[in-house]
Amino acid sequence: MQGYVKDLEGVAVENEDFRRVLYTAKNCQLVVMALKPKEDIGMEVHQLDQFFHVREGSGVALVDGVSTAIRPGFAVLVPAGTQHNIINTGTVPLKLYTLYAPPNHRDGVIHHTRADAQADQEHFNGQTTES
Repeated sequence: MQGYVKDLEGVAVENEDFRRVLYTAKNCQLVVMALKPKEDIGMEVHQLDQFFHVREGSGVALVDGVSTAIRPGFAVLVPAGTQHNIINTGTVPLKLYTLYAPPNHRDGVIHHTRADAQADQEHFNGQTTES
């Protein structure tokens, strides 16, 4: 079967990695993230659209200079070219999933920590989950 069919909410809650690419299609990519207390993804700008959904924890979404408190159930849509950051302001991990359209990371990549992600400098190489 092509595609991804799983309990995404459960996968997101169970994830303890900073970033874990779950599935890469031709035009989008599904990723789960867990930010430790006081950790952030880092201010960034992509030339693609990105969607976040918060599953557990609390934080702040900075999108185009606007700061908004986020908690479970919140969605954040970041249009291509928009400066953004997600910051965990709570005392427990901030668990979320994100969609990149088109893909942004190498399929299947796992970064256990933010430092691992920063050191890797990897990018999408055109390979999808079901090439």
